[in-house]
Amino acid sequence: MNRKQRIDKILSKKFNNFLLEIIDNSNLHKGHNGISGNDETHIKIILTKKDNISFNRLNIHRVINSLLDAEFKNGLHSLEIKII
Repeated sequence: MNRKQRIDKILSKKFNNFLLEIIDNSNLHKGHNGISGNDETHIKIILTKKDNISFNRLNIHRVINSLLDAEFKNGLHSLEIKII
């Protein structure tokens, strides 16, 4: 299972009231800090609300960063989060 799949599995359990899109942007950072562009080090997550629920953006960012702590410890370098 690659990093995108692991992240999808982890976040899908917690954010079932959002559509989840995970994009690997590592190729855009090739050469930055020795990054090859092939290692799923720069990930963008887009969460889109499925309904009219209210939510706190800062709390969602905190939860995502906490849930992905193991990924950061194993090579994830950058995480961009967009909530729509």
